[in-house]
Amino acid sequence: MSDPLPPSELTRMVKARPLSGEIVVVEATAEERAALCARFGLGAVERLRAEIALEQKPRAIRATGRLKAAILQPCAISGEAFPVTIDEPVDLKFVEDTARPVAEGDEIELEADDCDEIAYSGDMFDLGEAVAQTLGLAIDPYAEGPNADAARAAAGIVAEGEQDGPLAALLAGLKRD
Repeated sequence: MSDPLPPSELTRMVKARPLSGEIVVVEATAEERAALCARFGLGAVERLRAEIALEQKPRAIRATGRLKAAILQPCAISGEAFPVTIDEPVDLKFVEDTARPVAEGDEIELEADDCDEIAYSGDMFDLGEAVAQTLGLAIDPYAEGPNADAARAAAGIVAEGEQDGPLAALLAGLKRD
């Protein structure tokens, strides 16, 4: 038996049935934004808002909409925080967890559509955690801030194509051929 998951920083429980057909807005409070900031290693989550339409499908609940956020993200080169705007589509399926448990050692084959599925049990699912995960996936872990080139130069790291030294002439000659 696995340990229960820790509570989400952004919990928005939604009743699976009946769906109201209205747009669900998930907007993070200051406390939730601070917790998400810590979870994703960001300088700040200045705003986070998602507008999601829920539609009942035969074996799933389809959640579509947009996530918009403003964050301060550390530069992958300098570590200095810089502002990033995220505008990401949301397209998820919540499926009731009725499958039989998988025995240890069993192999599971996933179809392309299975990767977008989030299992839930009971009569509610957590739309907020799905939005938080969407934010986490939208953050570019290799994003470079405006001072990345200066940080590279200060560290003695040269960008591709700017090599100096004995091999630079050889490489330049090979590229011309």
